[in-house]
Amino acid sequence: MKKSIKIWLIVFIISFVGSILLFNSVSNSITIAEGIYFNFDAVGYVGLAFILIALISGGVLYFKFIKAQNFSRMLFFLTVPLTLVFATAIYFVSNINSYTNTQIDLVRQALNVTSTNNINYVWAILLTIVYLILLFFAFSYACKPIKKIEKAVYRLSDGKVKDEITIGGNKQFQGIEHGLNKINDVYKEKENLIKKTNLEYEKFIPKQFLKFLGKNSILELELGNQVQKEVTTMFCDIRNSTATSSTLSLEDNFNYINSYLKIVSPLIRKHGGFVDKYLGDGILAVFIQAENAMECAVQIVKTIEQKNKSNTNTPSMDVGISLNTGEVVFGVVGEEERKSPTIISDTVNLASKMENINKFFHTKIIFSKRTLNSLRNEYPLSYRFIGTLTLEDKDYLSMFECLDSYDKKIREKLESVKVTFEQGVRFYNLGKYHNAKDNFQLVLKRAREDKVAYMYYNKCEQKISGENPMRL
Repeated sequence: MKKSIKIWLIVFIISFVGSILLFNSVSNSITIAEGIYFNFDAVGYVGLAFILIALISGGVLYFKFIKAQNFSRMLFFLTVPLTLVFATAIYFVSNINSYTNTQIDLVRQALNVTSTNNINYVWAILLTIVYLILLFFAFSYACKPIKKIEKAVYRLSDGKVKDEITIGGNKQFQGIEHGLNKINDVYKEKENLIKKTNLEYEKFIPKQFLKFLGKNSILELELGNQVQKEVTTMFCDIRNSTATSSTLSLEDNFNYINSYLKIVSPLIRKHGGFVDKYLGDGILAVFIQAENAMECAVQIVKTIEQKNKSNTNTPSMDVGISLNTGEVVFGVVGEEERKSPTIISDTVNLASKMENINKFFHTKIIFSKRTLNSLRNEYPLSYRFIGTLTLEDKDYLSMFECLDSYDKKIREKLESVKVTFEQGVRFYNLGKYHNAKDNFQLVLKRAREDKVAYMYYNKCEQKISGENPMRL
């Protein structure tokens, strides 16, 4: 027995015994004649207090007793006392005219019942209505947990969970509540597992990729799913990684590559792109907006330069980034036992070829004319034309260098010789190597740091002397 019930039981017993002992004092304080008169003394008030406390504590114990029963017994103990009181009241009202007693006469007078008007049957009807209303509230109170159970079951059947399911009611419903909460906990564990699994899947298959294909889950991916979109692709590559890796152990090699990826990948996500695949020491990333790709490229170069300055314990890094814009196909390739989402397009292949030119010129960020045309007109960008890439179908791809990745002094020098430099590139493309050499010589006098001008100057000398330099 709970401590609270013991306390209420002790209070009830004491007050009930006191009520019995002082009942005569209470009854003697009430006088019924032509009306009801009260004349309580100190003992009468004490007895009245005992009666009220006994009624309250008895009511509390009664409801605690009901809650301790199962549902069927609960209904029984709720309805039986009400029915007994109702039956007694109906019997009394129906036969009120057959009683001869002073108190009964006063009750008949208060109810306006006479032997001729038969209004006692009206009172019987009113008592019946009151009885039915009390039954309605009693049943509503008893069945309230069932409604909560119904809602909880519907919610669980739809896979919806809550922190905790509360049913209330008697002991039997508490057992049901415990069972539903165990089911709810299983659902929560599964839901959390699914969330964690989806988060892990997103690390392998970006949610933007699923979004492009119109899918909400990796489970919906099927072989042949594809969609065509215009995007800007980014190739980001570590320079001289092979030479660096030869000086490191296998474990240090992994740490070295991961330290680079931990810088680049978050910046790609921050600028609205996603990593399509990791290529050892390189990354292929995709952006919807060309502006985001350009901003990301500049930020990557600057962030890695800052890391090189602040961390001298590991080998320094140098990156090259190439950007190209065009139509690509997002799709799922492979076979039923091994599927792989990827992007396929000449745009990607051209970005890869551009990265080779990027390495040759020792530039940091280069991009195609298609990318330049995709930038909004008001986009602030410092750049210059650095040449054309000859393709297999004899077409040419114009390439540009982003100057925003250089520090202010170098960028200002390169901007000051931009016109002379670009004219030299055009002379070179036209085969006017003497004119081109003169232009690049002027550029190098003003900006000795210009590696591209230096490469072109050497190529011009080779052309003039009859050697065959690397063809762009």
